[in-house]
Amino acid sequence: MSSEPPPQPLQPPTHQTSVGLLDTPRTRDRSPSPLRGNVVPSPLPTRRTRTFSATVRASQGPVYKGVCKCFCRSKGHGFITPADGGPDIFLHISDVEGEYVPVEGDEVTYKMCSIPPKNEKLQAVEVVITHLAPGTKHETWSGHVISN
Repeated sequence: MSSEPPPQPLQPPTHQTSVGLLDTPRTRDRSPSPLRGNVVPSPLPTRRTRTFSATVRASQGPVYKGVCKCFCRSKGHGFITPADGGPDIFLHISDVEGEYVPVEGDEVTYKMCSIPPKNEKLQAVEVVITHLAPGTKHETWSGHVISN
């Protein structure tokens, strides 16, 4: 019989801690993701995520007129001031028709759709720029700048 000790189970390698560092387990900070269940996905219906019935109701509704108050292409949204007054109406980038990116002062026509889940606020859909604001530079979706 040999006098060798029995084999030990494999242990993870140990490392020496540097001065000032704690020997605690490292946790990885992650950005919140809707897939992880700790953030609710955006309730704003884009053209892609809007239900068919909401699209039909909006397309059968009346056409309104207004002026683009602001629009941020990088954020993908803006607001329209209705011609008849009232609160500003939300505008999503997916609902803009035509070749130009809206800018402040553009006259637009649009239809309205309610925003779930409570359907208390309104969103502009089928937005068409009818008159470009004079004296402003307009950009096409492909990136070409047009002076007006």
